[in-house]
Parts: sequence; C-alpha cells; structure tokens
Amino acid sequence: MSDAASPVQNVLWHATADERAWVDAAVAELHEAMSAALGQTGHVLLLVSGGSSPAPVLRALSTIDLDWSRVIVSLVDERDVDPADVGSNARLVRDTLLSDRAAKAAFWPLREAGQALDDAVRVANRRWRAMPPPKVAAVVLGMGEDAHTASLFPGAAGLESALAAGDPYAEVDASGCAAAGPWPRRISLTPAGMSRASLRLLLIRGAGKRAVFERALATDDVRKAPVRVAVDAPGAQLHVHWCAA
Repeated sequence: MSDAASPVQNVLWHATADERAWVDAAVAELHEAMSAALGQTGHVLLLVSGGSSPAPVLRALSTIDLDWSRVIVSLVDERDVDPADVGSNARLVRDTLLSDRAAKAAFWPLREAGQALDDAVRVANRRWRAMPPPKVAAVVLGMGEDAHTASLFPGAAGLESALAAGDPYAEVDASGCAAAGPWPRRISLTPAGMSRASLRLLLIRGAGKRAVFERALATDDVRKAPVRVAVDAPGAQLHVHWCAA
C-alpha cells in the first residue's frame, strides 16, 4: 500500500510521519465533512469511538469553528458499564470531545445508568427510527490488534447476527476475546449503521496496526477480521489515517 493517498480496495490511505500531522489531517477531513453535511440539513450526527487512538483527534476536533449547536454526537460502541465508569466510552467522549466549542453539541449516549444492555440496544435503535434521523456526517473508527472495529470482535457471540442486522446497533458478547478486556458485553454499531455515514474514517497508528490492517485487506473472511466491514459496507469509501509514530 502506497504512503500517498490512493484508492486500494475501496480504501483511501492517508499516511503521516508524526502525531501532530496525523491529528491535523483527520480533523481537517472531519471538519470538511461536517461542514458539508450542515450545509445540506438542519442537524447532523457524528459517531465517534472510544479508545486511545481517537482521543487526541477528538480533543483537537472540539476546538474547530463549527455550528456545534446543530451537531449530535453519539457513539460507535459502548461497554456494559455505567456512563461515569472509567471503562465507559461516553465518559471518554465527554472528557475529550464535548468541551471547548464542541460543548454546544448534543450527546446521545448508548447506555444510561442502571440500564440493561438489551434495553440500551432497543432504545438506540428506536431513537434512529423515531424520527427522520439526522444526516450521519461521519463515523470515526479505531481498530484493535485482533482486527476488531467498533465492538465487532473475531469470535464474539452475536458477531454474525450483528453483521447481518438491519438495525444500526446490536448486542455483542465478546467473552473469551482477549481484546475486549474486562468488558466483554457491548453494544456496537453494525454494518447497516456504518453504511449511513457520508464519511467513514479509520484512525490507526504504528507499524503493527498497519500490518494488521493490510492482513485484513488480504482476507475475505470478515469473521476473522471484522475491520473489513469498514471497507465492505455499502456507502462511503473508507478513509484510513495512519501515523508512523
């Protein structure tokens, strides 16, 4: 795969040498996509991931000049924990993105305090169906060393039903999947949900993650490399922002 931005198997690859350039390039692309979406409709939806890779991009994104009062931020996935828990993706997003200028954005968490996970899935899907959903301006994804994205883990219970789901969210049980850590039960965006986004953006760093992604491109078995859904789901081309450092 070339270090220049070039289409490969429905992938547009953006390579940068250092974190600052990586953050700036990703934020610039998100800014462009969100501005374009806001020019077409009243409100837009931005779906973001937790984890260490997206965090610096989310912090920088919070400072951009945008009509954040017309932006609804929600999550790509969430763990079966209360929103204030240290393992909550909602907590990370509040601490990184929902500050500075982005403090004016609305926030749709995926799980409320004390809520059962199956109820959280039903509520999230009902929210998308209850009104004409805002235009999904962008979905920001990460990827694990096991080639998972969102909470679609290789070998997870519920993976195949999530991959085939018509709803935007599904419940996944990643018990036995090491990358899930102490939070195996999850709610995850599905390929059906991912396909709604005008911009599909994957953030990865380092030679190891690049190798994982390239191996995923070389396989056609999404069950072994679920990050393939970001490539293969209908809709927008996947933009991969990779940083060497």
